[in-house]
Amino acid sequence: MIDCIPSDATTWTIVHRVAFHETDAMGIVHHSNYLRYCENARVAWLETHDKSYSEWIGTGLHFAVTHAELDYRRPARFDDRLEVTTWLEWVRGASLAMAYTIVCRSEILVTGRTEHASINDEGKVRRIPREDRLRLSASALAAHAPDRQREDALPSRTRPSRSGSLRAHPPAPTSVPARHRDGRG
Repeated sequence: MIDCIPSDATTWTIVHRVAFHETDAMGIVHHSNYLRYCENARVAWLETHDKSYSEWIGTGLHFAVTHAELDYRRPARFDDRLEVTTWLEWVRGASLAMAYTIVCRSEILVTGRTEHASINDEGKVRRIPREDRLRLSASALAAHAPDRQREDALPSRTRPSRSGSLRAHPPAPTSVPARHRDGRG
């Protein structure tokens, strides 16, 4: 296993053969294609470890990408066979995060991650149903998974932070004095 993949990750790997049309004038894979490879791996991961994306859509739930980051180390070229591995980092009330490695001939070309909001058919944020969230949580990385019982028992103004630790959001101020840019009241 590639050393940047956590040992407790529930992974799935797809193999993709680079087509000529995926390369640019320099003969390397255009950077935008790596996100497509990650998406294909994410859909395959869901189908293998949970349920197909079509089944999620059938329940009126979609996972919209809210954040994507890729770190490019080396380029892929025409006819390369890429191994795209993905795993679930964490799942929360209405979001989840996936991580990826793209490898060719045992060399890491790209690492990345995406975050997704759970939305309904109208594009509004919707909580992932508790039973689905708990099922997905069983495949999430232990280090990133917030305590499910505590999360569900928390008042609405307390939520896990990005790091997974719990914090209370401060109450909104009832009145805020107006200030000029120079600090005068």
